[in-house]
Amino acid sequence: MAMAQHDAFEDDDLDLDEDTQKDRYLTFRIQAEEYGIEIRHVTEIIGVQKITEVPDTPSYLKGVINLRGKIIPVVDVRNRFGMEEIPYGDRTCTIVVDVDGTSIGLIVDEVLEVANIPEENVSAPPKTNKGSNGRYIQGMGKIGESVKILLNIEHLLNDAELAAAQELV
Repeated sequence: MAMAQHDAFEDDDLDLDEDTQKDRYLTFRIQAEEYGIEIRHVTEIIGVQKITEVPDTPSYLKGVINLRGKIIPVVDVRNRFGMEEIPYGDRTCTIVVDVDGTSIGLIVDEVLEVANIPEENVSAPPKTNKGSNGRYIQGMGKIGESVKILLNIEHLLNDAELAAAQELV
């Protein structure tokens, strides 16, 4: 009897875990802009590690890292967005994300915080005629007076070139 109650309690915990990830975003900086990705995709945050370059790949695909025996492709988000490349500093981090069972590292200038951005504080992305960056934007999250650009991680990582990168592992 006590076992059945314990199982039911565990099921409630699972629901709470799912609820605690709703509306939560890991925020980070690239240049002067602040971005966010849904926390449910984030596996871990690590420092920049030794990257093994892979020939004949796009410039934003920096190569692969060996993370505890698992080979993970690494994308420099700054390069992915066509921004100027800069040397990695002591605040540069790799955000390891999992999308549909595939792990990929995202190199960002600086990780900021996990922010709660309720759905009612998220606006549609602005309409642009420029470049392809708009297709990666899920919305604009308002926190107080600041705005975070919320990225659609699935669109960022499922382009044909990155699908090829995933085949490296």
